[in-house]
Parts: sequence; structure tokens; C-alpha cells
Amino acid sequence: MSTEILILENVSGGYGKLPVVFDVDLKVYEGETIAVIGPNGSGKSTLMKIVAGVATIHSGRILFKNEEITSVPAYIRTIKGLGYLPQVDNIFPHLTVQENLEMGGYNLSKEMLRDRIRMIFQLFPEIEKKKMQKAGTLSGGERQMVALGRVLINNPDLIILDEPSANLAPKLVSKIFEKIREIKNMGKTIVLVEQHAKKALEYSDRGVVMRSGRIVLTGRGDELVNSTELRQAFLGT
Repeated sequence: MSTEILILENVSGGYGKLPVVFDVDLKVYEGETIAVIGPNGSGKSTLMKIVAGVATIHSGRILFKNEEITSVPAYIRTIKGLGYLPQVDNIFPHLTVQENLEMGGYNLSKEMLRDRIRMIFQLFPEIEKKKMQKAGTLSGGERQMVALGRVLINNPDLIILDEPSANLAPKLVSKIFEKIREIKNMGKTIVLVEQHAKKALEYSDRGVVMRSGRIVLTGRGDELVNSTELRQAFLGT
């Protein structure tokens, strides 16, 4: 088994004093992709926000690359190599594609920023053609590529993707998942929160199913995808 890059120990939390997630234990290993799935309101996105430092942790602790980050501010977690793509408000719509990427890499040297942007455009040639266009005028799929580029530009060790295919047409959903596979092939560790449960599992090494703020099922992606246990976990039957 690879080295653990992220460890959650008995993590509970939510928004302010409002509890949403309860007693979560989870380990993520370097180089793997984990799908976090479950019904609406199950706490998937909240758990990822806690890991990213943008929601409140009430108890437990979080370790990233063998260092405790439980109380570390979100921007420091980014500097340490934890990339987070929120489900909404993940681009600056009034800035161009190029400017969005530059904002994502504001802390990089000019030379490194130039190299990283070149790498982003190699991964997403669709948005290179529109690099001087306002990001808010792009299609939904193109906007998600810009958002993914903004996360990747800092070369994170772990990438949390919260519903990257939300509100996209089926054809664009498939394209985004293919891009996620390409990112994985770059050696990145990915935690993928998705409503497209079966598709997410097909692209993942492991699956984690949440319900009512707790992890209720884990297993290999290819084993969970058609399992009775998965249906039971979603429906609670």
C-alpha cells in the first residue's frame, strides 16, 4: 500500500455550531482516486470543506503529509499542497481565462507561472483557444476546465474536486471525467465528490459512501459500482 497522504481521525464538524458530519475516519493514499458518494444532504461536500479549511471542525484531527493541519488556515493548506475545487463560485467570471489562471498562481514566479499555464493549456486545449475571453461567457464544461486549471496551477499533491460535473450535459460530464483521469495519470491524488455515483466509481480506485453525515460503506470502486450494499446505503433499506 502506498503512503498515506491524508488522514481523518474521528472528524466531526459543520457550519459554525451546526453539526453536519460525525465521527469520520478516513485514509487517502498517494496516487489513488477516491470517490465520495451518497444521497443529497449526506455531508459529502461539508466533509471536503472541513478538509479544505472552509468549514468548521468540531472535534477530531486532520493530518496531511504527516503534518497535523486541523487548525491551519485554508490558504496555508493550499500552500502546503492541498488543492480544493468548490462546487460553485470557482472562477472569476469577469476575468479572462488567462487572468483566472494567473490569479490561481498569484504566488508563483513569472517563469513558473508561464510554465504552469502552458501545462494547463496542454491539458485543456479547449480553453487555450479562448484564453482572452471572459470566463463567464464560456460553456459550463469550459468553465469547469478553467476552474480545474486554477487548482492545478499550484501543482497540488492532493486535489479535492467537489461535484466537478454538476449541471453539465451528459456529453460534457464524460469529457470532465476523462480530464480527471488525465490528471490522475499525472500522478495526482484525487478525492472526488460526485452525484454521478456509478460513473465516479468507475473512474476511482476506492469508493466511500456517506449517509446522514457518516461513512456507511467503503470498498473498491469496481466492486461497489453494482453492489446491493451501495443501493442499501443510498436508500437506507
